[in-house]
This record gives sequence, C-alpha cells and structure tokens, in this order.
Amino acid sequence: MTGLTADEAARLLQEHGYNELPRRRTRSIFDTAIDVAREPMFLLLLAAGSIYLLLGDTADALLLLGFVIVSMTISILQERKTDRTLEKLKDLSSPRALVLRDGAPVRLPGREVVAGDILLLEEGDRIAADGVLIESHDLLVDESLLTGESLPVGKEVRTAASAPVYAGTMVVRGGGMARILGTGPRTEFGKIGTTLQSVQAEDSPLQREIRGLIKRFAWFGAGVSSLTFLLYVALRDDWFGGLLTAIALAMSTLPEEFTVVFTAFMALGAWRIAKSHVLTRHTPVIEALGRATVLCVDKTGTLTQNRMSVAAVAFGDTVQTLWDANAGRAPDGVREVLAHAVLASEVLPFDPMEKALHQALADVDPGAVRCLGEGVLVHDYPITTELLAMTHVWRMPGQAMHVVAAKGAPEAVGRLCRLDPPRYAAVLQHAERLAGEGMRVMAVAKAGHEGEAWPLRPDGFRFIWLGLVALADPLRPEVPAAIAQCRKAGIRVVMITGDYPATAQAIAKDAGLPAQPIVTGDVLRAANDREWKDIVRTTHVFARVRPEQKLHLVEAFKSEGHVVAMTGDGINDAPALKAAHIGIGMGGRGTDVAREASSLVLLDDDFASIVRAIRLGRHIYDNLRKALTYVVAVHVPIAGMVLLAVLLSTPPALGPVHIVFLELIINPACALVFEPEPEHRDLMKMPPRDSAESLFGAPDIAMALLLGIGILAAAAAVFLTALPRTEPGAARALGFATVVLGNLALIVSSRALHSSFLSLIRIPNSAQWWILGMGGLAMAAVVSIPVLRAVFHFSPVKPVVWFAIPVVVVGMIVWFECIKQVFARSKPGASM
Repeated sequence: MTGLTADEAARLLQEHGYNELPRRRTRSIFDTAIDVAREPMFLLLLAAGSIYLLLGDTADALLLLGFVIVSMTISILQERKTDRTLEKLKDLSSPRALVLRDGAPVRLPGREVVAGDILLLEEGDRIAADGVLIESHDLLVDESLLTGESLPVGKEVRTAASAPVYAGTMVVRGGGMARILGTGPRTEFGKIGTTLQSVQAEDSPLQREIRGLIKRFAWFGAGVSSLTFLLYVALRDDWFGGLLTAIALAMSTLPEEFTVVFTAFMALGAWRIAKSHVLTRHTPVIEALGRATVLCVDKTGTLTQNRMSVAAVAFGDTVQTLWDANAGRAPDGVREVLAHAVLASEVLPFDPMEKALHQALADVDPGAVRCLGEGVLVHDYPITTELLAMTHVWRMPGQAMHVVAAKGAPEAVGRLCRLDPPRYAAVLQHAERLAGEGMRVMAVAKAGHEGEAWPLRPDGFRFIWLGLVALADPLRPEVPAAIAQCRKAGIRVVMITGDYPATAQAIAKDAGLPAQPIVTGDVLRAANDREWKDIVRTTHVFARVRPEQKLHLVEAFKSEGHVVAMTGDGINDAPALKAAHIGIGMGGRGTDVAREASSLVLLDDDFASIVRAIRLGRHIYDNLRKALTYVVAVHVPIAGMVLLAVLLSTPPALGPVHIVFLELIINPACALVFEPEPEHRDLMKMPPRDSAESLFGAPDIAMALLLGIGILAAAAAVFLTALPRTEPGAARALGFATVVLGNLALIVSSRALHSSFLSLIRIPNSAQWWILGMGGLAMAAVVSIPVLRAVFHFSPVKPVVWFAIPVVVVGMIVWFECIKQVFARSKPGASM
C-alpha cells in the first residue's frame, strides 16, 4: 500500500480545496471603525469639536475632527496588523496528520489532507477528515465531540459501513489506517455546520491588573475633570470654557494607551516567541514566563535528540555492540532478539525507538525483514500502567503455531517470563549497568501459541527470555548551556521521565542537573504528604514516573509556592499541562490533546527553545513596565498644564488641539519604541519575578510621577515666566514646545533605568529616531508656520527667546537622570 502520489494529492487539493471548515467572517474595516469610535478618547474629541462648532470656531472644530480621522486610521491599521499576526499564529497551530504519500509516511498540516489519502492513526491523534478504516489495532475513538456520547467507541475492520471514522474525533487507544472519503465541508462536521470554538482562557493576573489600573486612572480623571469644570464655572462664569477645559483634562488623564500597549506587546510578543519555535496559544501566558521558578521537562526529545539507534544487544552472557553486528556478521542471538523486538513493534512505526529497531534489523539481517513482512498481525496487547510491555501475536507463513513477541521494561518482561529470583536480579543488574551508560534499555521475550483462544492478559503466554536491547539517544548539544542559564536565572529544572533510573541519571549528569537523589514512581506512590514535600524540595530527577503522577508533581510544586512550567506530549499529560501555570505541549512528537491542553506549543521539541521563550517573556514584561512608566509620566505635565489655567486664573496653556498633537507622539512611542527595546544584559541573571509583585506598583507610580513633575515644572516655569513679558499665544507656544521636547527626552530616558541618557542615544533603536525626528519637525512646524500657528493659537516668538529652551531641556534630562539614580539604587536588579 503506497497511498497517493504527491502529484495526485496536489491535483485533488486544487480541485476540492483545503481540508478546513469555513472560517468565521473576518471583521471588516467598518466594524473595526465602529469599535474604535466608541473609545472614550474619540468621544471626547468629538465632544470638543462640537463645542468649537457651537462657539463658531470652525478651524479648531475641523482640526479636531481631522485628528479624529487620523487617530482612527492609526488605530484601525494597528488593530488590523494585530489581527493578521494572530491569524498567522492560528495557522501555525493547525492540527497535523500522518499520511502515506508515495509509499512513505509523511506528517503534514491537517488542512492539506485530501480524499483518497491513507491516514495513519496513532494514539492521541485528532482524526483529520472523514474516512473508513482499512486496518485496526485495538482502536478506540472518542466521538463525544460529534455525538455527545461520553464513552469511547471501539473500531474494527469488518465492513466499510461498520468502521467509519470522523474528522475532529480523538484516538484514545490503539492505532490503524483509514482511507479518507470526505474533507472540509464534506465531513460530518461540515454537513451539520458545526464550528469548533477555541477555549477562552480566563483573564491572567496581568490582564486584571491592567484593567484595575485603567479603572483607577479613569475614575481619578473623571473626578478631577468634574471638579475642574465646577471650579472654572464658579470663578469665570464660562460654561463653554469650563467644558472645554474639563474635556482637555479628561483627555490628558485618560489612560487609553494602557490597553493599546498591553494588546500590542502581547500580540507582538507572541510573534517574537514564535520565531524561537514556540507557539503561544494563549497570549496572557507570556507574562507568566517571567515568573517561572520550576521547569518540569521530559527527557526524550526535549533534553535529548530523540534520534534513537540501537547501540548494543545483550543475549545470554554476551553483549554485542551494533557496529560489530553490521555487515552480516551478527550472531544468531542478536538476530533473534532484534527480530522479536520488531515483531513486538508497530508495523509502520512512528516511535523513534521502534524505528531504530526496524533499522537495526535491516542492517544486520535484511532477509529477516522480508520474511517478517509476510506475517499477519492477528492480536495485540498494548502497554498499560499495570504492565509496561507491548505484546503482538503473529501468524507466520508455513508455521502451525502463532509467534508471540513482547518487549518493554526489563522488570515487566522478566515477570512475564517468570524468571527465578537470582536470574531476575541478574537481569535487572545487567539492565542497570547498560542504563548507567546513558542508554535506554528494553527487554525482549518470545512465546508460541496454538489456536486463536487468546489469553485475557499477556501473562497467559509462556514466555521465554531472549535478551536486552540498549538504545542511545544523545543529549542535545545546547542543553547544558541552557540549563546553566536557568540556574543563573533562579529557575529550577526538574527532569520527569518514564525511563529507567540509571538512564535518567546518566543524562542528568551530562546535562548538568543534580543527579542525586533520584526518585522513582514507586517511591512517589508509597510516599505520604510530608515525604512528598521533602521530595519536591530536594529532587531534580524523577524516573519511572507514570503520566498520572506528573499531575501530582505539578500540584506539589505549586503548593510550595512555585510558578510551574511543564512539558508534555501524551494524552495522560493533559491534566498536568492544564494544571501547570505554563503548559508546554510538544509540537513535533506530541499528541493533539496534549497540545490543546497547553498554553505554549514547542514546535521543535527543543529544551533550549523553552529557555529562549522564558528569556523573551522576561524581556517583554520588562519592556511593558517601561512603556507604562513612560505613559503615566508623560500625562503628568499635560494634565498639570491644563489645570494651571484654572488654579492660577491664567489663559489656557493647553487645549484639546495641543493634547491631540501630543497623543499622536505618545501612542506610537509607547508601542514602537519600547516593544523592540534590547533586553537588559543581566536579564537572565536575575531571580524570577515574585508572583505577588505588581506590574506597576507604588514605587513605579512614584517614579513616573517624579519624572512627569520634572517636565511639568519646566513647562510651567517657561509659560509663567513668558506670560507677563509677551503675548499669551507666544507664552503658550513656549510652554507647548517645552512639553513636547520634554516628552521626546523622556522617551529616550525611559528606555532603561541603569543606562544614562547619552548611552541610550547610542544604543540602536530605529523607532526612537523616527519618533524623535517626526515629533521635533512637527513641533517646529506648528510654532513657525503662520497657518499652523493660528490653528494652535500660537503667536510669533522672538528668535532669541528660543535659545532658552535647550537649557531647560538639559535641566529636564539632568532631573530624569537624578530620579533614575535614586530608583536604580532601590532596584539593583531591575532594568527599568
């Protein structure tokens, strides 16, 4: 059976389209515009523009309405970019399918499966399309998503009508092959119009904190604006003027950038993490990466290369290395052990160990491979938690008795063979010696059976011990450095594997993990609550751990106050992945159910990618804090200059037009400048962030207020000094220019707490120069071009007066540096 050819599949894909249901209607630009228009900032701009129209000031009204259109366009473009980014991430997360193409198994995106494909079904896979079984091995399918029936359904090949499989259902046991009959809208899901909805994750602590910050600032702004309106009317008896001032103050205190910053940072952060081969399925988990204190990882494929090869075969008292067995020089014992190991494996193996067994037999005895290929698998016994061994029963040509082959854990196969205690102990000692060299060891046994009255369990056969097979899976070369990096960052790495203890211990030593003490699943099962606590506090390596025990380990680490990240690839890993703060599914070898239970998916199954994701998570969080500090700081002088007119009964220093101009600098700066900011050099030398620590606590607010007060003091001093000596319009222009230049200087200074202003100028950040350049040119234009001066209510300023502004700007920069020094001493490990 060869399946479709690549050309046939391409033609069918062209004719029938992709194997996917129609996606939800994409939000139109009009829909986005309506949502954006409901934002408070836009409503305030419309209100201010309407008041100017009522006052007969058409120029100001049109300018504000023009700003509404510009701001709306920027917001729409930014949202569309975010939507496209998330759509790309969604495409990366689509399920994958294993099909036969040109006679070889190929794993491809499920949307590329076509009618006529031969689909290979394995435990844990979500079936990609509707079809009919052509081969079944103890196959059990969960069809609850389609039928609502909670119990899995057994599938056997009898007639085509009795063995259908459906898209979206899950293989929970066994395996098989199916011929695809319908894809996309032609599946049962497509016919009844069912749409699979993604699970909505609950709000993360960071989301709740951002929402709380917005509410507090909004209530504060609303209260101050209302008081300002009443005070303005009481002092000046000017209702329209008071309303405009109140609107300007509300605009200056409204924290609308918080939501923009959070959304942009999470979406772009997810995309940056995807470039490190880690897919973010739920973006709020990004903030948890910076708090991870324990990283629980599997050994095979995560710490190791997942490229198994048979290193040695032990039979009798002989240990034969693989290279000695090549080129037809293999002893009969090696051939027999490998042949029965292959018979106890899947016919079309996907597991790396089973692939290695097939390859090893092909190397030492190609004729045996052809001979075994003529047999028929008539019964099988899968691995269970009670018996860690797989058993297959074969009918071979020319043989009256069925051939029974078993492979699995040495202790399990030893019990199947009913070895006497001395030999059983010797077998385990031999296995431990091989495992101590970093190899994965399995035992092989054989039996014969007459008739087709199969025992209920494999121990019903009379097995004969054949020997041991040792397989090597070398450590990934980048793992020791990555684990050392985790140690410096205060992250504890814990290996949890189902492997033999000595194998786990050897890999742990090579990886740089403390290999002692090592705890097995049997020890965990017998431990009481107090012993569990002691174990999770001291142990870095857990071996022979069953999948269900991973959940208990995750809960135990959480009960100790740890923020837990965990990797998993199997169906039984799903509860533990869901329970962990950061569930990391394996994208390469992992099952769909494990990936769906995860917040992150590791596309290359590489441990170093997890460490890179943690590093990026810390980096994103660090930059997010910088952006929020800048946003709060820059609103202080804006609000202060608006209040100045009310408190001191001066002409208005800033109005809605000036605030909108500043917002056009602030909005892109808080995302474009701070999001790509290079990481702090000691980012992975600092301990994990305390889970109780606020993103923007009292020290951060105090620092932001002090930075903003520096700009406010300088702008107020310039405005009040110029006011009695020149026209109000000229004083307004000077005060406005001071606020703009202070804002631009604050952008640079806020990029890092421990770096000086001059060093930050030299650190590359192309967005910074665009913002500084465009902001400076725009400011120069509005104070110098007569038409724009009139729009902004400015008057000409004598050229000699402008020379005082650079001195004021230098003073503000000195103030920024002094404040940063004070807070840098209180936060020695912080980068902002």
